[in-house]
Amino acid sequence: MSQVKNELNRRYFIATGLSAAAMFGLPGQAVALTDASARALVDRVVGDINKVIASGKSQSAMIADFERIFGRYADVNVIARSALGADSRRASNGQLRAFTDAFKGYVARKYGKRFREFIGGKIEVNSVRKVKSWHEVLSTVQLRGSSPFDVRFLVSDRSGRDLFFDMIIEGVSLRISERTEIGAMLDRRNGNIDALIADLKNAG
Repeated sequence: MSQVKNELNRRYFIATGLSAAAMFGLPGQAVALTDASARALVDRVVGDINKVIASGKSQSAMIADFERIFGRYADVNVIARSALGADSRRASNGQLRAFTDAFKGYVARKYGKRFREFIGGKIEVNSVRKVKSWHEVLSTVQLRGSSPFDVRFLVSDRSGRDLFFDMIIEGVSLRISERTEIGAMLDRRNGNIDALIADLKNAG
């Protein structure tokens, strides 16, 4: 049972690490989102991720690379606000800015540490379909020494550019998982947003 749990945790962290880079690392598109552009977006992001993984850099350098990608291309404000959830409505503008900066670094460290586990693996994009106002791209993740598993990329251009706003990893939503994690961290600090921000700067 312990071995199975460890394998599931390994899969989740690797897939969420990929999704974090994807969510924060997408350049904008000049045309309306289509099945083809959504699929091309996933192909491009996977290629960019693999370049960093295969760079041979140290872990700290890889994490720094991912954080720069996040800051340059992500709709970080929207993603961070979603992670903070309902508490974002009582936060001041200054607190929201500070939380967003701390959250960006937290995500880079948390998931960037796991990317080396993906060396030797690959993601294959299988299909894409439109769902309401977004597109769902179905892919398969293959890791060395592990059976393949599915990841669904949810892509939207509502922010004015093409971005992943969620990934479903074997039935688990990345966006909801991060909201749950941040919510639990805030609860442990008795709802003190400033304390959460301070601690988030060293978490991950």
